[in-house]
Amino acid sequence: MSIRQGQAIWSRLSLDARLKIGVIASVIVINAGGAAAAFLLGILVVPLPVVYDAQQAWRNVELLALLLPAIAVYGVAVGLRLMHQTLDWLVEGRRPWPDEQRHVLTAPDRVFAHHALFWAMATVVFGVFNGLYDVWLGFVAAAIVALSGLGVSSVAYLTTERLTRPLARQALRRGVPERVRVRSVAARTMFAWLLGTGAPLFGVVLVGVNTLADNVLVSVHQLAVTMLVLGVLTLLVGGVTTYAAARASADPVRGLREAFADVSRGNFGSQVQIYDGTEIGHLQAGFNTMVAGLRERERLRDLFGRHVGPEVARSALEGTVQLGGESRRVAVLFVDIVGVSTFAREHSPGEVVRLLNRFLEVVVEVVHEYGGWINKFEDDGVLAVWGAPTAVPDMEAQALRAARVMADRLRREVTELDAGIGVSAGTAVAGNVGAADRYEYTVIGDPVNEAARLTDLAKERSGRVAVNAALLDVAGDEADHWQERKPVHLRGRGTSTRLATPQH
Repeated sequence: MSIRQGQAIWSRLSLDARLKIGVIASVIVINAGGAAAAFLLGILVVPLPVVYDAQQAWRNVELLALLLPAIAVYGVAVGLRLMHQTLDWLVEGRRPWPDEQRHVLTAPDRVFAHHALFWAMATVVFGVFNGLYDVWLGFVAAAIVALSGLGVSSVAYLTTERLTRPLARQALRRGVPERVRVRSVAARTMFAWLLGTGAPLFGVVLVGVNTLADNVLVSVHQLAVTMLVLGVLTLLVGGVTTYAAARASADPVRGLREAFADVSRGNFGSQVQIYDGTEIGHLQAGFNTMVAGLRERERLRDLFGRHVGPEVARSALEGTVQLGGESRRVAVLFVDIVGVSTFAREHSPGEVVRLLNRFLEVVVEVVHEYGGWINKFEDDGVLAVWGAPTAVPDMEAQALRAARVMADRLRREVTELDAGIGVSAGTAVAGNVGAADRYEYTVIGDPVNEAARLTDLAKERSGRVAVNAALLDVAGDEADHWQERKPVHLRGRGTSTRLATPQH
Protein backbone atom coordinates (compact mmCIF):
# COMPACT_ATOMS: atom_id res chain seq x y z
CA MET A 1 0.00 0.00 0.00
CA SER A 2 1.39 3.41 -0.95
CA ILE A 3 1.58 6.38 1.41
CA ARG A 4 -1.06 8.18 -0.66
CA GLN A 5 -3.45 5.23 -0.40
CA GLY A 6 -2.88 5.10 3.35
CA GLN A 7 -3.61 8.82 3.66
CA ALA A 8 -6.81 8.38 1.62
CA ILE A 9 -8.00 5.55 3.87
CA TRP A 10 -7.16 7.57 6.99
CA SER A 11 -9.03 10.64 5.71
CA ARG A 12 -12.17 8.55 5.12
CA LEU A 13 -12.28 7.50 8.77
CA SER A 14 -14.58 9.45 11.05
CA LEU A 15 -13.13 11.82 13.62
CA ASP A 16 -14.02 9.53 16.51
CA ALA A 17 -12.34 6.54 14.78
CA ARG A 18 -9.18 8.55 14.08
CA LEU A 19 -9.10 9.75 17.69
CA LYS A 20 -9.53 6.24 19.09
CA ILE A 21 -6.78 4.84 16.88
CA GLY A 22 -4.50 7.80 17.54
CA VAL A 23 -4.90 7.80 21.32
CA ILE A 24 -4.61 4.00 21.73
CA ALA A 25 -1.60 3.79 19.41
CA SER A 26 0.11 6.71 21.11
CA VAL A 27 -0.50 5.22 24.57
CA ILE A 28 1.07 1.89 23.53
CA VAL A 29 4.00 3.46 21.69
CA ILE A 30 4.74 6.01 24.42
CA ASN A 31 4.67 3.44 27.21
CA ALA A 32 6.68 0.85 25.28
CA GLY A 33 9.18 3.56 24.40
CA GLY A 34 9.36 4.62 28.02
CA ALA A 35 10.02 1.04 29.12
CA ALA A 36 12.79 0.67 26.54
CA ALA A 37 14.28 4.02 27.57
CA ALA A 38 14.31 2.96 31.23
CA PHE A 39 16.08 -0.29 30.36
CA LEU A 40 18.68 1.45 28.18
CA LEU A 41 19.31 4.10 30.82
CA GLY A 42 19.95 1.39 33.38
CA ILE A 43 22.21 -0.68 31.14
CA LEU A 44 24.14 1.94 29.18
CA VAL A 45 23.92 5.35 30.83
CA VAL A 46 23.45 5.39 34.61
CA PRO A 47 26.34 3.75 36.52
CA LEU A 48 24.92 0.94 38.66
CA PRO A 49 26.19 -0.53 41.94
CA VAL A 50 28.97 -3.08 41.60
CA VAL A 51 26.67 -5.87 42.75
CA TYR A 52 24.66 -5.52 39.54
CA ASP A 53 25.68 -8.37 37.26
CA ALA A 54 24.51 -9.98 34.03
CA GLN A 55 22.28 -12.42 35.87
CA GLN A 56 20.38 -9.62 37.60
CA ALA A 57 20.18 -7.76 34.30
CA TRP A 58 18.48 -10.75 32.66
CA ARG A 59 16.07 -11.00 35.58
CA ASN A 60 15.04 -7.38 34.90
CA VAL A 61 14.63 -8.17 31.20
CA GLU A 62 12.39 -11.11 32.06
CA LEU A 63 10.32 -8.95 34.42
CA LEU A 64 9.99 -6.28 31.74
CA ALA A 65 8.92 -8.91 29.17
CA LEU A 66 6.23 -10.09 31.58
CA LEU A 67 5.01 -6.52 32.13
CA LEU A 68 4.93 -5.46 28.46
CA PRO A 69 1.64 -7.30 27.72
CA ALA A 70 0.20 -5.68 30.83
CA ILE A 71 1.37 -2.32 29.52
CA ALA A 72 -0.39 -2.95 26.20
CA VAL A 73 -3.62 -4.18 27.81
CA TYR A 74 -3.63 -1.33 30.30
CA GLY A 75 -2.96 1.23 27.57
CA VAL A 76 -5.78 -0.06 25.36
CA ALA A 77 -8.20 -0.27 28.29
CA VAL A 78 -7.39 3.25 29.43
CA GLY A 79 -7.63 4.61 25.90
CA LEU A 80 -10.99 2.96 25.19
CA ARG A 81 -12.43 4.05 28.53
CA LEU A 82 -11.37 7.64 28.02
CA MET A 83 -12.65 7.69 24.46
CA HIS A 84 -15.98 6.17 25.52
CA GLN A 85 -16.46 8.92 28.09
CA THR A 86 -15.35 11.60 25.69
CA LEU A 87 -16.82 10.60 22.30
CA ASP A 88 -20.40 9.47 23.03
CA TRP A 89 -21.89 12.77 21.85
CA LEU A 90 -19.80 12.75 18.67
CA VAL A 91 -20.77 9.18 17.77
CA GLU A 92 -24.46 9.98 18.38
CA GLY A 93 -24.22 13.12 16.25
CA ARG A 94 -25.50 15.58 18.85
CA ARG A 95 -24.25 18.57 20.79
CA PRO A 96 -22.26 17.69 23.91
CA TRP A 97 -23.67 18.25 27.36
CA PRO A 98 -21.60 20.43 29.73
CA ASP A 99 -20.30 17.31 31.51
CA GLU A 100 -19.17 15.90 28.17
CA GLN A 101 -17.45 19.18 27.33
CA ARG A 102 -15.60 18.90 30.64
CA HIS A 103 -14.55 15.36 29.72
CA VAL A 104 -13.03 16.70 26.50
CA LEU A 105 -11.20 19.50 28.30
CA THR A 106 -9.87 17.24 31.05
CA ALA A 107 -8.83 14.33 28.80
CA PRO A 108 -5.09 15.26 28.92
CA ASP A 109 -5.24 15.53 32.73
CA ARG A 110 -6.85 12.10 33.05
CA VAL A 111 -4.35 10.55 30.65
CA PHE A 112 -1.51 12.02 32.71
CA ALA A 113 -3.06 10.73 35.96
CA HIS A 114 -3.47 7.19 34.58
CA HIS A 115 0.10 7.11 33.30
CA ALA A 116 1.49 8.51 36.53
CA LEU A 117 -0.41 5.86 38.51
CA PHE A 118 0.78 3.03 36.27
CA TRP A 119 4.43 4.14 36.37
CA ALA A 120 4.24 4.69 40.12
CA MET A 121 3.24 1.04 40.45
CA ALA A 122 6.05 0.05 38.06
CA THR A 123 8.47 2.08 40.20
CA VAL A 124 7.44 0.12 43.28
CA VAL A 125 7.65 -3.23 41.44
CA PHE A 126 11.14 -2.67 40.03
CA GLY A 127 12.35 -1.00 43.19
CA VAL A 128 11.27 -3.91 45.38
CA PHE A 129 12.42 -6.51 42.82
CA ASN A 130 15.95 -5.08 42.71
CA GLY A 131 15.95 -4.05 46.36
CA LEU A 132 15.65 -7.69 47.37
CA TYR A 133 18.95 -8.22 45.55
CA ASP A 134 20.59 -5.03 46.86
CA VAL A 135 19.03 -2.06 48.68
CA TRP A 136 20.99 0.61 46.82
CA LEU A 137 20.32 -1.13 43.51
CA GLY A 138 16.62 -1.06 44.34
CA PHE A 139 16.82 2.69 44.98
CA VAL A 140 18.62 3.34 41.69
CA ALA A 141 16.20 1.11 39.73
CA ALA A 142 13.20 2.86 41.30
CA ALA A 143 14.71 6.25 40.46
CA ILE A 144 15.30 5.25 36.82
CA VAL A 145 11.73 3.92 36.43
CA ALA A 146 10.27 7.01 38.13
CA LEU A 147 12.37 9.24 35.88
CA SER A 148 11.13 7.41 32.79
CA GLY A 149 7.55 7.47 34.08
CA LEU A 150 7.72 11.21 34.58
CA GLY A 151 8.81 11.65 30.99
CA VAL A 152 6.23 9.20 29.63
CA SER A 153 3.39 10.87 31.56
CA SER A 154 4.42 14.30 30.29
CA VAL A 155 4.64 13.06 26.69
CA ALA A 156 1.22 11.42 27.03
CA TYR A 157 -0.25 14.68 28.35
CA LEU A 158 1.15 16.80 25.51
CA THR A 159 0.25 14.19 22.87
CA THR A 160 -3.33 13.82 24.10
CA GLU A 161 -3.76 17.58 24.18
CA ARG A 162 -2.64 17.80 20.57
CA LEU A 163 -4.71 14.80 19.40
CA THR A 164 -7.93 16.03 21.02
CA ARG A 165 -7.76 19.54 19.58
CA PRO A 166 -10.13 18.74 16.65
CA LEU A 167 -12.53 17.21 19.17
CA ALA A 168 -12.26 20.19 21.50
CA ARG A 169 -12.89 22.50 18.54
CA GLN A 170 -16.25 20.80 17.93
CA ALA A 171 -17.16 20.37 21.59
CA LEU A 172 -16.53 24.02 22.46
CA ARG A 173 -18.27 25.68 19.53
CA ARG A 174 -20.90 27.06 21.91
CA GLY A 175 -18.37 28.20 24.48
CA VAL A 176 -16.54 26.88 27.52
CA PRO A 177 -18.81 25.24 30.12
CA GLU A 178 -19.17 26.79 33.56
CA ARG A 179 -17.60 25.30 36.68
CA VAL A 180 -14.78 23.61 34.82
CA ARG A 181 -11.29 23.52 36.28
CA VAL A 182 -9.11 25.49 33.93
CA ARG A 183 -5.77 23.98 33.01
CA SER A 184 -2.97 26.45 33.39
CA VAL A 185 -0.60 27.51 30.64
CA ALA A 186 2.06 27.43 33.36
CA ALA A 187 1.24 23.77 34.07
CA ARG A 188 1.60 22.88 30.40
CA THR A 189 4.93 24.68 30.30
CA MET A 190 6.09 22.85 33.43
CA PHE A 191 5.18 19.49 31.88
CA ALA A 192 7.36 20.38 28.91
CA TRP A 193 10.19 21.44 31.24
CA LEU A 194 9.91 18.25 33.31
CA LEU A 195 10.10 16.12 30.18
CA GLY A 196 12.79 17.98 28.29
CA THR A 197 14.97 19.42 31.04
CA GLY A 198 13.93 18.28 34.49
CA ALA A 199 14.09 14.54 33.84
CA PRO A 200 17.57 14.52 32.23
CA LEU A 201 18.92 16.82 34.94
CA PHE A 202 17.43 14.52 37.57
CA GLY A 203 19.45 11.74 35.91
CA VAL A 204 22.60 13.83 36.27
CA VAL A 205 21.80 14.35 39.96
CA LEU A 206 21.21 10.61 40.37
CA VAL A 207 24.61 9.82 38.85
CA GLY A 208 26.27 12.31 41.16
CA VAL A 209 24.57 10.97 44.28
CA ASN A 210 25.32 7.40 43.27
CA THR A 211 29.00 8.18 42.73
CA LEU A 212 29.40 10.16 45.96
CA ALA A 213 27.82 7.31 47.90
CA ASP A 214 30.76 5.13 46.82
CA ASN A 215 28.36 2.43 45.62
CA VAL A 216 29.72 2.38 42.09
CA LEU A 217 33.09 2.27 40.44
CA VAL A 218 32.87 4.88 37.69
CA SER A 219 35.63 5.38 35.17
CA VAL A 220 36.26 8.73 33.59
CA HIS A 221 35.15 7.30 30.24
CA GLN A 222 31.88 5.96 31.63
CA LEU A 223 31.17 9.25 33.43
CA ALA A 224 31.87 11.13 30.19
CA VAL A 225 29.47 8.87 28.28
CA THR A 226 26.80 9.42 30.94
CA MET A 227 27.20 13.21 30.85
CA LEU A 228 27.23 13.23 27.04
CA VAL A 229 24.05 11.15 26.70
CA LEU A 230 22.14 13.09 29.34
CA GLY A 231 23.38 16.40 27.93
CA VAL A 232 22.29 15.53 24.39
CA LEU A 233 18.91 14.38 25.72
CA THR A 234 18.51 17.68 27.54
CA LEU A 235 19.34 19.67 24.41
CA LEU A 236 17.28 17.66 21.93
CA VAL A 237 14.27 16.64 23.98
CA GLY A 238 14.25 19.95 25.84
CA GLY A 239 14.25 21.88 22.58
CA VAL A 240 11.48 19.78 21.04
CA THR A 241 9.22 19.86 24.09
CA THR A 242 9.76 23.57 24.69
CA TYR A 243 8.92 24.25 21.04
CA ALA A 244 5.80 22.07 21.28
CA ALA A 245 4.64 23.83 24.46
CA ALA A 246 5.34 27.22 22.91
CA ARG A 247 3.39 26.31 19.77
CA ALA A 248 0.50 25.05 21.89
CA SER A 249 0.16 28.56 23.31
CA ALA A 250 1.31 30.52 20.26
CA ASP A 251 -1.14 28.98 17.76
CA PRO A 252 -4.34 30.10 19.53
CA VAL A 253 -2.77 33.46 20.41
CA ARG A 254 -1.91 34.01 16.73
CA GLY A 255 -5.50 33.15 15.82
CA LEU A 256 -6.72 35.70 18.36
CA ARG A 257 -4.35 38.34 16.99
CA GLU A 258 -5.64 37.79 13.44
CA ALA A 259 -9.24 37.89 14.68
CA PHE A 260 -8.59 41.16 16.54
CA ALA A 261 -7.15 42.58 13.33
CA ASP A 262 -10.36 41.58 11.50
CA VAL A 263 -12.49 43.31 14.14
CA SER A 264 -10.34 46.46 13.96
CA ARG A 265 -11.13 46.54 10.22
CA GLY A 266 -14.84 46.45 11.00
CA ASN A 267 -15.46 42.73 10.43
CA PHE A 268 -17.73 41.96 13.38
CA GLY A 269 -18.49 38.50 11.99
CA SER A 270 -15.02 37.33 13.01
CA GLN A 271 -14.95 34.33 15.35
CA VAL A 272 -12.18 32.15 16.72
CA GLN A 273 -12.45 28.41 17.20
CA ILE A 274 -12.25 27.36 20.84
CA TYR A 275 -10.05 24.32 21.30
CA ASP A 276 -7.65 25.14 24.12
CA GLY A 277 -8.44 23.86 27.61
CA THR A 278 -6.19 26.37 29.39
CA GLU A 279 -6.80 30.04 30.19
CA ILE A 280 -6.29 30.67 26.48
CA GLY A 281 -9.50 28.74 25.75
CA HIS A 282 -11.38 31.07 28.09
CA LEU A 283 -9.71 33.97 26.31
CA GLN A 284 -10.97 32.57 22.99
CA ALA A 285 -14.49 32.24 24.42
CA GLY A 286 -14.27 35.76 25.85
CA PHE A 287 -13.25 37.12 22.46
CA ASN A 288 -16.26 35.49 20.80
CA THR A 289 -18.54 36.91 23.51
CA MET A 290 -17.02 40.36 23.04
CA VAL A 291 -17.46 40.23 19.25
CA ALA A 292 -21.06 39.06 19.67
CA GLY A 293 -21.67 42.12 21.84
CA LEU A 294 -20.01 44.40 19.29
CA ARG A 295 -22.04 42.77 16.53
CA GLU A 296 -25.27 43.37 18.45
CA ARG A 297 -24.20 46.95 19.19
CA GLU A 298 -23.47 47.54 15.52
CA ARG A 299 -26.83 46.03 14.57
CA LEU A 300 -28.61 48.37 16.99
CA ARG A 301 -26.52 51.27 15.73
CA ASP A 302 -27.51 50.44 12.15
CA LEU A 303 -31.15 50.05 13.16
CA PHE A 304 -30.98 53.32 15.09
CA GLY A 305 -29.43 55.01 12.07
CA ARG A 306 -32.15 53.70 9.77
CA HIS A 307 -34.81 55.17 12.07
CA VAL A 308 -33.30 58.58 12.78
CA GLY A 309 -30.60 58.94 10.13
CA PRO A 310 -26.90 58.06 10.34
CA GLU A 311 -25.80 61.59 11.28
CA VAL A 312 -28.26 61.84 14.16
CA ALA A 313 -27.38 58.35 15.33
CA ARG A 314 -23.64 59.08 15.21
CA SER A 315 -24.03 62.38 17.06
CA ALA A 316 -26.30 60.85 19.69
CA LEU A 317 -23.86 57.99 20.32
CA GLU A 318 -20.95 60.43 20.53
CA GLY A 319 -22.92 62.72 22.85
CA THR A 320 -22.43 65.89 20.76
CA VAL A 321 -26.12 66.86 20.42
CA GLN A 322 -27.69 69.13 23.04
CA LEU A 323 -30.76 67.35 24.34
CA GLY A 324 -33.76 69.65 24.22
CA GLY A 325 -32.70 71.63 21.18
CA GLU A 326 -30.15 74.05 19.76
CA SER A 327 -30.28 76.83 17.18
CA ARG A 328 -28.57 75.89 13.94
CA ARG A 329 -28.27 77.23 10.44
CA VAL A 330 -29.82 74.53 8.24
CA ALA A 331 -30.88 73.86 4.68
CA VAL A 332 -34.15 71.97 4.26
CA LEU A 333 -35.52 70.01 1.29
CA PHE A 334 -39.13 68.89 1.24
CA VAL A 335 -40.52 66.53 -1.41
CA ASP A 336 -44.20 65.62 -1.68
CA ILE A 337 -45.93 63.23 -4.10
CA VAL A 338 -48.67 64.64 -6.34
CA GLY A 339 -51.97 62.72 -6.41
CA VAL A 340 -50.87 59.77 -4.28
CA SER A 341 -54.38 59.27 -2.86
CA THR A 342 -55.83 58.80 -6.35
CA PHE A 343 -53.04 56.40 -7.27
CA ALA A 344 -53.66 54.37 -4.10
CA ARG A 345 -57.36 53.98 -4.92
CA GLU A 346 -56.60 52.70 -8.42
CA HIS A 347 -53.90 50.16 -7.50
CA SER A 348 -53.48 47.28 -5.08
CA PRO A 349 -51.70 47.87 -1.75
CA GLY A 350 -48.76 45.76 -2.90
CA GLU A 351 -48.30 47.85 -6.05
CA VAL A 352 -48.55 51.07 -4.03
CA VAL A 353 -45.91 49.94 -1.54
CA ARG A 354 -43.53 48.75 -4.27
CA LEU A 355 -43.84 52.03 -6.14
CA LEU A 356 -43.43 54.14 -3.01
CA ASN A 357 -40.30 52.18 -2.14
CA ARG A 358 -38.86 52.87 -5.60
CA PHE A 359 -39.68 56.55 -5.18
CA LEU A 360 -38.19 56.77 -1.69
CA GLU A 361 -35.10 54.84 -2.74
CA VAL A 362 -34.26 57.56 -5.27
CA VAL A 363 -34.94 60.32 -2.73
CA VAL A 364 -32.79 58.74 -0.02
CA GLU A 365 -29.91 57.96 -2.41
CA VAL A 366 -29.75 61.52 -3.71
CA VAL A 367 -30.00 63.13 -0.26
CA HIS A 368 -27.22 60.93 1.12
CA GLU A 369 -25.09 61.45 -1.98
CA TYR A 370 -25.08 65.21 -1.39
CA GLY A 371 -24.44 65.18 2.35
CA GLY A 372 -27.95 65.41 3.79
CA TRP A 373 -29.99 63.02 5.87
CA ILE A 374 -33.64 62.02 5.98
CA ASN A 375 -35.27 63.51 9.06
CA LYS A 376 -38.69 61.96 8.61
CA PHE A 377 -41.22 60.43 6.23
CA GLU A 378 -44.53 62.28 6.50
CA ASP A 379 -47.51 60.63 4.79
CA ASP A 380 -46.54 60.97 1.12
CA GLY A 381 -43.68 63.41 1.74
CA VAL A 382 -40.06 63.38 2.87
CA LEU A 383 -38.14 65.97 4.92
CA ALA A 384 -34.36 66.12 4.36
CA VAL A 385 -31.95 68.30 6.35
CA TRP A 386 -28.41 69.67 5.93
CA GLY A 387 -26.49 71.30 8.80
CA ALA A 388 -28.00 69.54 11.81
CA PRO A 389 -26.96 67.84 13.98
CA THR A 390 -23.52 68.38 12.40
CA ALA A 391 -22.36 71.13 10.09
CA VAL A 392 -22.19 70.44 6.34
CA PRO A 393 -19.81 72.50 4.16
CA ASP A 394 -21.61 74.40 1.33
CA MET A 395 -24.93 73.05 2.55
CA GLU A 396 -26.99 75.49 0.45
CA ALA A 397 -25.23 74.37 -2.75
CA GLN A 398 -25.55 70.73 -1.73
CA ALA A 399 -29.29 71.05 -1.06
CA LEU A 400 -29.86 72.85 -4.39
CA ARG A 401 -27.84 70.24 -6.27
CA ALA A 402 -29.79 67.44 -4.57
CA ALA A 403 -33.12 69.03 -5.56
CA ARG A 404 -32.08 69.38 -9.17
CA VAL A 405 -30.68 65.83 -9.49
CA MET A 406 -33.62 64.34 -7.58
CA ALA A 407 -36.19 65.91 -9.89
CA ASP A 408 -34.33 64.63 -12.95
CA ARG A 409 -33.98 61.07 -11.59
CA LEU A 410 -37.61 60.86 -10.47
CA ARG A 411 -38.78 61.90 -13.94
CA ARG A 412 -36.63 59.18 -15.53
CA GLU A 413 -36.85 56.34 -13.00
CA VAL A 414 -40.29 56.67 -11.38
CA THR A 415 -42.49 57.76 -14.25
CA GLU A 416 -45.69 56.57 -12.56
CA LEU A 417 -45.49 59.26 -9.85
CA ASP A 418 -45.10 63.02 -9.87
CA ALA A 419 -43.69 65.07 -6.99
CA GLY A 420 -43.00 68.66 -6.00
CA ILE A 421 -39.68 69.65 -4.40
CA GLY A 422 -39.06 72.75 -2.26
CA VAL A 423 -35.81 74.00 -0.73
CA SER A 424 -35.19 76.68 1.89
CA ALA A 425 -32.48 77.63 4.40
CA GLY A 426 -32.21 79.62 7.60
CA THR A 427 -32.01 79.35 11.37
CA ALA A 428 -34.06 76.60 12.99
CA VAL A 429 -34.27 74.73 16.28
CA ALA A 430 -32.81 71.22 16.08
CA GLY A 431 -33.18 68.78 18.94
CA ASN A 432 -35.02 65.95 20.60
CA VAL A 433 -38.74 66.49 20.93
CA GLY A 434 -41.05 64.26 22.98
CA ALA A 435 -41.14 62.68 26.42
CA ALA A 436 -38.23 61.34 28.47
CA ASP A 437 -38.89 57.76 27.41
CA ARG A 438 -39.92 58.43 23.81
CA TYR A 439 -38.58 61.23 21.68
CA GLU A 440 -37.30 61.94 18.19
CA TYR A 441 -34.74 64.26 16.71
CA THR A 442 -36.31 66.84 14.44
CA VAL A 443 -35.87 70.33 13.00
CA ILE A 444 -38.49 73.01 13.68
CA GLY A 445 -38.63 76.55 12.36
CA ASP A 446 -39.21 78.92 9.48
CA PRO A 447 -37.02 77.10 6.90
CA VAL A 448 -39.09 73.93 7.35
CA ASN A 449 -42.39 75.79 6.94
CA GLU A 450 -41.09 77.70 3.91
CA ALA A 451 -39.80 74.52 2.23
CA ALA A 452 -43.23 72.91 2.67
CA ARG A 453 -44.96 75.95 1.10
CA LEU A 454 -42.45 75.98 -1.78
CA THR A 455 -43.22 72.29 -2.36
CA ASP A 456 -46.93 73.12 -2.76
CA LEU A 457 -45.95 75.84 -5.24
CA ALA A 458 -43.62 73.46 -7.12
CA LYS A 459 -46.51 71.08 -7.80
CA GLU A 460 -48.03 73.83 -9.94
CA ARG A 461 -44.81 74.55 -11.86
CA SER A 462 -43.63 72.61 -14.90
CA GLY A 463 -40.22 71.75 -13.46
CA ARG A 464 -41.74 70.60 -10.16
CA VAL A 465 -38.92 72.35 -8.20
CA ALA A 466 -39.16 75.68 -6.33
CA VAL A 467 -36.47 77.11 -4.02
CA ASN A 468 -35.82 80.29 -2.09
CA ALA A 469 -33.60 82.32 -4.42
CA ALA A 470 -31.66 83.66 -1.42
CA LEU A 471 -29.79 80.34 -1.43
CA LEU A 472 -28.26 81.23 -4.82
CA ASP A 473 -26.29 84.07 -3.20
CA VAL A 474 -24.15 81.56 -1.26
CA ALA A 475 -24.35 78.56 -3.62
CA GLY A 476 -21.24 79.32 -5.69
CA ASP A 477 -21.11 77.62 -9.10
CA GLU A 478 -24.35 75.74 -8.38
CA ALA A 479 -26.22 79.05 -8.83
CA ASP A 480 -25.44 78.89 -12.57
CA HIS A 481 -27.94 76.03 -12.90
CA TRP A 482 -30.82 78.11 -11.52
CA GLN A 483 -32.89 81.04 -12.73
CA GLU A 484 -34.52 83.54 -10.40
CA ARG A 485 -38.21 84.21 -10.99
CA LYS A 486 -40.66 86.83 -9.78
CA PRO A 487 -41.10 86.88 -5.98
CA VAL A 488 -44.19 85.09 -4.70
CA HIS A 489 -46.46 85.32 -1.67
CA LEU A 490 -46.54 81.95 0.05
CA ARG A 491 -49.51 80.89 2.14
CA GLY A 492 -49.17 81.88 5.77
CA ARG A 493 -46.29 84.33 5.24
CA GLY A 494 -46.52 88.12 5.53
CA THR A 495 -43.72 89.00 3.12
CA SER A 496 -42.91 87.92 -0.39
CA THR A 497 -40.35 85.17 -1.03
CA ARG A 498 -37.68 85.25 -3.70
CA LEU A 499 -38.22 82.32 -6.06
CA ALA A 500 -35.85 80.31 -8.26
CA THR A 501 -36.29 77.25 -10.46
CA PRO A 502 -33.84 75.06 -12.42
CA GLN A 503 -32.76 76.27 -15.83
CA HIS A 504 -34.02 74.16 -18.73
